Amino acid sequence: MTRPFASAEISTVFDQAPPGTREGLLRLRTLIFDVAESDPDVGPVTETLKWGQPSYVAARAGLGTPLRLGRSNQARFALLVHCQSRVIDNFASRFPAWDRFDGTRGVLFNRVEEVEPLRHGWLIRHALTYRKSKVTAGRARRDADRFN
Repeated sequence: MTRPFASAEISTVFDQAPPGTREGLLRLRTLIFDVAESDPDVGPVTETLKWGQPSYVAARAGLGTPLRLGRSNQARFALLVHCQSRVIDNFASRFPAWDRFDGTRGVLFNRVEEVEPLRHGWLIRHALTYRKSKVTAGRARRDADRFN
């Protein structure tokens, strides 16, 4: 079941995306909400538009860094974070050679099937709780170790 969009403007961004891109963006959006709902450390997520892209951040102030969904000239769709954070570096060190990256800015996708709920769920959880204590970081490392 698709969650309602927070605004008509956000819905329009998804509606205007080409079909293959739209499905990928919707898959990532669903995963963001699923991760937030399943993890009490994250809690509710706020959906807004930033720079014309859907943006998601934990509603609890100061908990994490925003995630954005967008298109790229290098791929059909992307999961993006603040480029000055260490979120993508941390993810790439946990899951080397699994994904394509746009520097420290995000993960690039060409097909919906490339979105992997466990691995990319880890990335989403890490971004949404990026500023949380080292206790949570330790838990995230243990979760990631299942892939190594």
